[in-house]
Amino acid sequence: MKKHSGMRPHDIVVLLKIAAKEKKQWYMKDLSSELNISASEISESINRSVIAGLLAPDKKNVMKLSLLDFLEFGLRYVYPEKPGALVRGIPTAHSAAPLNDVIVSNDNYVWPSGKGTMRGQAITPLYPSVIDAVQKDDKLHELLALVDAIRVGRAREKELAVKELKDRLLNND
Repeated sequence: MKKHSGMRPHDIVVLLKIAAKEKKQWYMKDLSSELNISASEISESINRSVIAGLLAPDKKNVMKLSLLDFLEFGLRYVYPEKPGALVRGIPTAHSAAPLNDVIVSNDNYVWPSGKGTMRGQAITPLYPSVIDAVQKDDKLHELLALVDAIRVGRAREKELAVKELKDRLLNND
């Protein structure tokens, strides 16, 4: 078995993309195309996730409870983020669905992008190609926005994000 050289931010994106597919069959080339990540990086990401226990040995099924544990308790320490300057971009964290229906705030968070429609504080996405990938996949956008709420949110936002992630990941079986 290969040596585990540590998780990378795009590994979370890959895992969430697989989870967003639910029970639909997928191939590595599909993930590569849909996420704009090279096929070799997808393959390495999947291998790292198997070694870390976040993806089943069959390389097809996300270990959802393990992923939720990592997202809830480890993500903000491994991939911390501080909101940046005011920019135009794509809504994330509590500024995007599903949390934008529950949390009313004057502080918006966005992934910087000329394609965006909202003005807010810049949040660096886990991987640059996320901006294009979420435009084609609403489920992935919601999952990544919830992950960003954990990365940058206050206690209430984090709590709501974890609850939503649990509902989405565990109840789509």
